[in-house]
Amino acid sequence: MKIKCPKCDEGAELASDFSVVRCEHCNLDMSYGEYVKFVAHNVAKYSDILGDYSGSTEGESAGTLDEWD
Repeated sequence: MKIKCPKCDEGAELASDFSVVRCEHCNLDMSYGEYVKFVAHNVAKYSDILGDYSGSTEGESAGTLDEWD
């Protein structure tokens, strides 16, 4: 699946099993989890997606970006 590379803004490839993100333009090669974290830390409007990885967040906050480092 094609996605936007977080480093060079070109087209990157997300593996069909969501295991890895690779960009031929800038040689990006990271796991999908690392990609999500990278985007969340570098694109302010996506910072809330870290909560998707914290399990059930009902009645709780997902914490701050600093807590996820």
